[in-house]
Amino acid sequence: MKKILVVDDEKNIRRSVEMICAGEGYSVRTAADAEEAMQALGNQAADLVLLDIVMPGTDGLSLLKRIKSELPEVVAIMVSGNATLQNAVTATREGAYDFIEKPISKEKLLISIKNALQNRTLAKENVELKKQISGSFEMVGESHAMQEILDQIAKVAPTNGRVLITGESGTGKELIARAIHENSPRGNGPFIKVNCAAIPEELIESELFGSVKGAFTGATENRDGKFTQADGGTLFLDEVGDMSLKVQAKVLRVLQEGEFEKVGGNKTLKVDVRVLAATNKDLETESRAGRFREDLYFRLNVIPIVSPPLRRRKDDIPVLVRHFMSTFSQANGYPAKTISDEAAKALRAYDWPGNIRELGNIIERLMIMCSSDTIAVADLPGNIQTPTSRMPLSLDAGMTLKELRENVEREYIANTLKKNSWNVSQTAKELDIDRTNLHKKIKYYGLGEV
Repeated sequence: MKKILVVDDEKNIRRSVEMICAGEGYSVRTAADAEEAMQALGNQAADLVLLDIVMPGTDGLSLLKRIKSELPEVVAIMVSGNATLQNAVTATREGAYDFIEKPISKEKLLISIKNALQNRTLAKENVELKKQISGSFEMVGESHAMQEILDQIAKVAPTNGRVLITGESGTGKELIARAIHENSPRGNGPFIKVNCAAIPEELIESELFGSVKGAFTGATENRDGKFTQADGGTLFLDEVGDMSLKVQAKVLRVLQEGEFEKVGGNKTLKVDVRVLAATNKDLETESRAGRFREDLYFRLNVIPIVSPPLRRRKDDIPVLVRHFMSTFSQANGYPAKTISDEAAKALRAYDWPGNIRELGNIIERLMIMCSSDTIAVADLPGNIQTPTSRMPLSLDAGMTLKELRENVEREYIANTLKKNSWNVSQTAKELDIDRTNLHKKIKYYGLGEV
């Protein structure tokens, strides 16, 4: 039952409104002034407050401001016997949902109350939905690599600088983009994602910029593109390295001048959009090969952020496992499970070529298929159970020089450790490095005896 508080210094009006609302099934309390109203709200919460503007002592507008400051979830409707446009404007500015003139019409009162309560319910559902969505894109991790990423996000988010996020598939590049958006001044604006690799080349131009009716076969109406939809917010160009050269030229114009035309149109449109981009390709190499415009690369790469592969942040694997298990249980109503120490060790030892996405998929599979309350080593996929799961040395063309050096160093240390039966002192001597330094590298590269 929805609870309503009626605040009016006239006893007859309080009684009349109370009878009308109670007759519709609402729980109603009354107060004669601001002090009595705040005391009533302190004793029991209310969903809606009906406030008279003119009252002795503290007036209704001052009381509205206090209620909205201390109890922002309470919706308010103002009532006045000598309404003015200025009062209505002030009430709306201070957060009132509606403004009703005296004498009070029963029909108008009930309609206003119904709409206000529906609006309150929708607002609460929207907040809850945003929390759920935010939780789905939560960045999880405690490793040094993750802390570096979070520090970079904290620095770039408050700005309008363009960010190019690079890294292997499945490392969480979209999570970084969303975190930048949500922590920016544009956080309440739209976050629009475009997967440049998933849209056919002949359609991506209209997808980005929109189209006018008749521009091409199937264009039966005027349509806004992603740049228009993202106006006032953030546009995330995922897999931007797969964008055609023709579309790259138009994107470059938007970044330079903030304007574009729809496909088939001749009207110049202006937008205020922050562009974030991500790719698993080396755009510098792609530029030299003529597959990506160098000028667009420089425009996008104002602030570079590298999303590290999971094998470089293995300290985060236990945290991620717990996160995925908890998330899946809550979303699907599955009973909670635990994971044995041996299984946890095997998960940490695996190199995860598919990165966080692969780990999430494996945990979901285990939560569904494992009949026991505890996930054991025997429940893991065969390639994770055995030492042969270790990832071979990768020499992908898209790797940076730093990544290549680290990849080679990691494999060489791992092979030397294995040859010496994981004797750290002997390995350090053979590699001619300090034993403490070797321990740091073993931790950094997530190496462990398997």
